[in-house]
Parts: sequence; C-alpha cells; structure tokens
Amino acid sequence: MKLSKRSLGLSLAILAFLAAFVWLLATRGPLAPVGVETAAVARADLSPGVYGIGTVEAQHAYAVGPIQAGRVLRVLVDQGDRVQAGQQLAEIDPVDMRQRAEAAASATARARQAAQAAQAQVAEADSRVQLAQANSTRYQALYQQNFVAREMADSRRHEAAAAEAALTAARANAAGAQREIGRAQAELQGIDQLRNSLRLVSPIDGVVTAREAEPGTTVVAGQAVLRLVDPARLWVRARVDQARAEGVQVGQAADIVLRSAPGVVLPGKVVRVDLQSDAVTEERIVNVAFDPPPAQLYLGELAEVSIRQPGARNVLAVPRAALAQYQGRIGVWRIQQGRARFQSVQPGVQTAERVQILSGLAAGDRLIAYSAKQLDDGMRVREQRLTPR
Repeated sequence: MKLSKRSLGLSLAILAFLAAFVWLLATRGPLAPVGVETAAVARADLSPGVYGIGTVEAQHAYAVGPIQAGRVLRVLVDQGDRVQAGQQLAEIDPVDMRQRAEAAASATARARQAAQAAQAQVAEADSRVQLAQANSTRYQALYQQNFVAREMADSRRHEAAAAEAALTAARANAAGAQREIGRAQAELQGIDQLRNSLRLVSPIDGVVTAREAEPGTTVVAGQAVLRLVDPARLWVRARVDQARAEGVQVGQAADIVLRSAPGVVLPGKVVRVDLQSDAVTEERIVNVAFDPPPAQLYLGELAEVSIRQPGARNVLAVPRAALAQYQGRIGVWRIQQGRARFQSVQPGVQTAERVQILSGLAAGDRLIAYSAKQLDDGMRVREQRLTPR
C-alpha cells in the first residue's frame, strides 16, 4: 500500500527532528565533548611571591597618662604633632599636693629633731656607762684589798649594769628616730615622684596619634591622656593564606601598596611571622616593615603586601590553572585521540600564574589549561577558546 504524500511528509519531518535531536545531544547536550582550551609547556623565568592584605600599625605605641587619679589641667599638644623625648605633653591638677608636701616636710623636721635628741641621750648614757664601769672596777679592787665592804662593791657593779641598760634604751630610741626620718624622707620622695608624674612627658621622639582627654576632664590612674607612636617603626600586619605561607621567612623582601596610593610600590621586608595562626580563616599573620618608612602614613590604612621568594630561571612551566588533582595525584590533563587523559607530574616553584614542572612533561607538550566542565579520565573533549583574550 502506497503512503500518501501527507504521511510521507510527516515521516520525513519526524526523522529530521530525531536527527536534529541526536545532533544536539552529540554536539551541545550531555553527550557533547567538553570544550577545553590548551596551552603548551614552555620555558620561563619564575619569580614567586606570597600575597597578603593587612593594615598599617605601629610596632611601638605608647599610652601617656597619670599614675593616680586627677583632673587634667593643661594639654600642650594635639593629634599629629611631632614631639621629642622628655618634652612635656600635659599637666594634671595637683589638688592637695601642697598640703601633703608641707605635712611631709614638717614630719621630716620633727623626726630629725627627735633623732638629734636621741643621739644626745646616747652620748650621755655612754658617758655614764664609762664612769660606772670605772667605779665598779675600782671598788672591786678595793674590796679585794679589804678597804671597802662587799656591799659597796656590789652597789657599784649594779650601777654599771643600770648605765649599760640605759645606753641600750637610748640607742634603741635613736634607731627609731632614724627610721622615722627614713619614712618621712620616703614620703617626700614619693611626693616628688608624684609631682613629676603630674607633668606628663613624652617617652620617645614620636607623633601624637590621639588626644583622649581635655582640660577639666577627670582621669583615673593608668588612663591614657595622649597616645604616641614611633613613626620610624611602622609595619603592615598582613594576613597570608596558610597554604602559601610555608616559605615566608624573616628578612625576605616585600612590596607594599597602600590603598590610598594604588600606583605606588613601597619597599619593605618581613620582620616577624606570628606563631599563632587563625584557625577559622586559615591565615597566618606576617609583619612587614616599611624599609624605609614613607613621610606620611595613616594608621589603620589597608595595604596589600607581596612577599618575594627565591625564584627559578629557564625552567619548564605550565599555566597554574592547568595543574589539577585526580584520585589523590597531582598532574595535568592532556588530549589523546579526542579524550582527556590524566598524567601525573611533579610541580616545583609556583607563582600566581605559572607552575614549574620538574618531571612528567617536556617542552612543547600541549595540555588542557581550561575546561568548561570538571574532567574525568576518558571523557570526550573538543578544543575551543574559553577564556577572553
């Protein structure tokens, strides 16, 4: 039986649809080869670096304030002022300082008068001891010769013992008077130190970063009135990924770029790597000092740090994106007869863009640098451009 023209056309349309559907599956759908972009293994000079971002901070910061509570009388400097070591910065109201100093001076004078009197008593008692001992010795000799009675010799001996006891008491009184002088002098010294503490002076040649109290403000002991930093000792406390911080060492050169001057690269060097890392962000703190420090900096400003590490010259290298892990191995993907095949390699020095290959590849070998999907061994692939030029 012959098919009608209508049935024939419908059958052809269905076949065309099925063919187009199969073609789409094979070229654009799940059965289509994965689009990849290839690159060649080439020799290059690699200069690796470790990148981090942090804030500008002072290595040495000082909080200047009184050692006892008081009221701020004067503040002589302001934020941004440069000061020298020993320069007076502020003054605290002494309140009852004069009364305390007068009382301490009066107590010292009284203690010295008492000490003088006690010393006179010691001298008098010592003289009496010498006289009493001489009399006792003479009367003992007379008693031995039967010129005086025993009672008179014993009486002189008791007088000598009493004089020695009086001398001991006088010496004790003199020692007590000396201790009183020491306490009074210590009180005076404490007042002098306190008076000096009321004059807040700069401990360094530095810059005032904060003025935290104004005249008339009441402050407690240890409260900061002014804050200072040493402008010659500034650094960036940068956070570096732990996975890339293994080779960072003290003394390595670094480049610093401040957020306020993105086009200016400032020299620096690593001066400390903190032992304590951040377990949450998986970062390590690396302190990079300015070498030398610039003329103007703002504490707390964000800065980008690139730490230079030993590089390699004229080595085999591939794009960093080409390095992959497959079934616990490190390697690259290559194209063999239209399919992706994994090949293990031994990587070396790495930069942000390229990786040194120590073994597993030769110069000129082509490999997959980018892929549209995650690759699996034996997967069909098709070379095409994926990244913008």
